[in-house]
Amino acid sequence: MNKTNFTDLVSQLSQFGSASIYEAQGACGALDSGMKPLCSSMQVFGSAFTVDIRPGDNLMLHYALLYVQPGDVLVVDAKRFVEAGPWGDILTEQAIKKGVAGLVINGAVRDVQTIKALGFPVFCQGISIKGTAKKQPGKINVPICIGDTLINPGDFIFGDADGVVVVPRQDIASVLHETQLREKTEEDFRTKIKEGGSTVDLLGLQNTLKRLQLM
Repeated sequence: MNKTNFTDLVSQLSQFGSASIYEAQGACGALDSGMKPLCSSMQVFGSAFTVDIRPGDNLMLHYALLYVQPGDVLVVDAKRFVEAGPWGDILTEQAIKKGVAGLVINGAVRDVQTIKALGFPVFCQGISIKGTAKKQPGKINVPICIGDTLINPGDFIFGDADGVVVVPRQDIASVLHETQLREKTEEDFRTKIKEGGSTVDLLGLQNTLKRLQLM
């Protein structure tokens, strides 16, 4: 898939919510529920630029910002260490200058008020006042796992108030199609509910309710 096609597909897919994308690709690809935006209004989408760092050290984040491309989402495995914030206001300033779309980090951040004021989308596991060292090695643009979700460089990342979902790059077109179908179905449901329909009927729940002797 060339870059133009990928960008177009990402743009279309980004119009949908993370929950819809997650359901459309077979209820998989969601990062764990602890991964939340600093502000509920924050959204992030784009191609994953992965970074593997050591807990309590952010050297590889400085290194990654030398190579990240405009529109990329930095996806960082910080081993869910939340007793220090490897990302703060200075790195945010540089990321914005580089055109980075946002940050998803399996760890903590700090300088939260400044990051919010800058409008830079950040999804993280926590907030810590503590800083980090800049001494330990790591890796960039390698496959990483956050929880039980594998993230490869170039995979599609989408995050909103509900959470973060990962779509394998090679599946973008098919997931977009399934998401569009799902949204059409749900729009039909909304119309029928406004006309007096019930979710029990629309979802075919009668037999289950009867089996449980609730109907």
